[in-house]
Amino acid sequence: MNTQQKVLIVTYYWPPSGGSGVQRWMYFAKHLKQLGWEPFIVTVAEEKASYAVLDTSLNQEVDDIAVIKTHTREPLQWYSILTSGSRNKGIPQGEVNRSSVLGKIAAYIRGNFFIPDARKGWVPFALEASRKIITQEKIIHVITTGPPHSTHLVGLQLQQEFELNWLVDFRDPWSDLFYNKELYRSKNSIKKDLVLESKVLQAANGVLTTIGGKLHEDLKVKAATQNFYALPNGYDVALMQSVQAKPPEDVFHVVYTGLLTHNQPYNAVLSVLNSMATKVPIRLSLAGTISAAIRLEIQTAYPQIELVHHGYLAHQDAIGLMKEAHLLLNFIFLGAQTQMISGKLLEYIATEIPLLSIGNPDSEVGRFLKQGTAAAMLDENDTTAILEFIQVAVTQKNSIQNKFPQLGEWSREALTKQLIEILER
Repeated sequence: MNTQQKVLIVTYYWPPSGGSGVQRWMYFAKHLKQLGWEPFIVTVAEEKASYAVLDTSLNQEVDDIAVIKTHTREPLQWYSILTSGSRNKGIPQGEVNRSSVLGKIAAYIRGNFFIPDARKGWVPFALEASRKIITQEKIIHVITTGPPHSTHLVGLQLQQEFELNWLVDFRDPWSDLFYNKELYRSKNSIKKDLVLESKVLQAANGVLTTIGGKLHEDLKVKAATQNFYALPNGYDVALMQSVQAKPPEDVFHVVYTGLLTHNQPYNAVLSVLNSMATKVPIRLSLAGTISAAIRLEIQTAYPQIELVHHGYLAHQDAIGLMKEAHLLLNFIFLGAQTQMISGKLLEYIATEIPLLSIGNPDSEVGRFLKQGTAAAMLDENDTTAILEFIQVAVTQKNSIQNKFPQLGEWSREALTKQLIEILER
C-alpha cells in the first residue's frame, strides 16, 4: 500500500473501552479502512487501562484493524480507590467530587501532580510503540487524540524525531476544560499546563476539534498561525438502520443516555415532567453512568415520574433505547456551552425523535439544533418554553418527527471523507 494512505492513530481509549470517548476514532478508523486507507492504532492494553466502563460489543466494529496495545504506569486507579473505594468507580467523568475531605485532597493531587493528566504514565510506552510502527510501515500521517491530553506529548516527541504530518485532535478542550477550576491548581501548575498545551498547538500541522466558533477563536490566541478544522462527531448509518424499535403506547417515554452529573441542569425539565405526570403517564429511562445518589434524588424529588434505570448499555442497545423514546433529553455541562458537540447529539438527531437539550440557546450547539423540525436548545430558567415543547411532543407523540436538513453530511462515512481531505492537505 502507498505509505501516503497509512495513518497512525494514538488513542488511550479503544474497544473494549466503553463510553463516548472511544467512539470518535473507532468509527473514523473503521471508515478509513473502508475508504482505502490503512489505519494503525497504538493504545493501552485493557487489563492495564483505567477505563470507567467496558463495552465488548464495540470490538466487532474494528476487528480488522491493526492494533498495538502497550503497558502503562499510571496512578489513576489509586485515585479511584482513594475517592470511591473501587478501582474504576471513582475514575473522573465530567465533574470533580469535592464533597468530602478525601475528595478535596484527591482534587488537589490531581490538579497539581498529574500534569497534564493522570494518564501521563502511558506516554513512554505509547512513544516506544509509535516509533516502531512508524519505522516499520514508513508512516507519515499521525493523529493523537485527547483526552487524555498527555497523549499529544507522544506526537510532540515524534514530530521532533520524524518528518510527519501530525494532526492533534481535541475531543474536549485542554487547559480551558470546564472542570479544571475545581482542581485547586496552583499558579505554577496552571502555567505548566498552558506551556505544554501551547507547545503542542504550535508544533502540530493541524488541530481538529468537534466544534468551531468560539473554541477556535480561543485556541488561536495560543497558536495564531495554526490550521484549525471543525470535524464533528457523527452517527453510523449501518448501525442506525440495523436497530429497529418502537416507543411504548401506554406511556409517554422520555429517554436520557450517557453521563449525568450534578454539573448538568436537569432539574427544570424533570420538574415540568413531574407536574405533567399527574395527567399523562410519563416514564423516564436513564442509561449510562448515573450515580445512585442522582437516581435517588430524582425518585425523591419527582415521584410522579416512573423512573427506569438501565445501567450502562452496549452501544447498539443504547441506540435501541433511543428509538423507543417519544422524547430525547440532553443536558449541556455547566461551563461547557461553547466547547463541544457530543456524538450522542448526532445519534439523537439521526433517530428523528424529538430532542430537547438544556443549555445556552445562543451557543453554536444551540444554533445547530434549531435546524431540526422538532429540536430545541432551551435555557433551564425558561420553564414556559420547556413546558410548551414537551406538550407538543406529548400531543403529537405518534406522528411528530425531528427532520434535519442534509442529515447525511453528519454520517461517520461523510465525516471520514472530510478527515481524508484534511490529511491529504
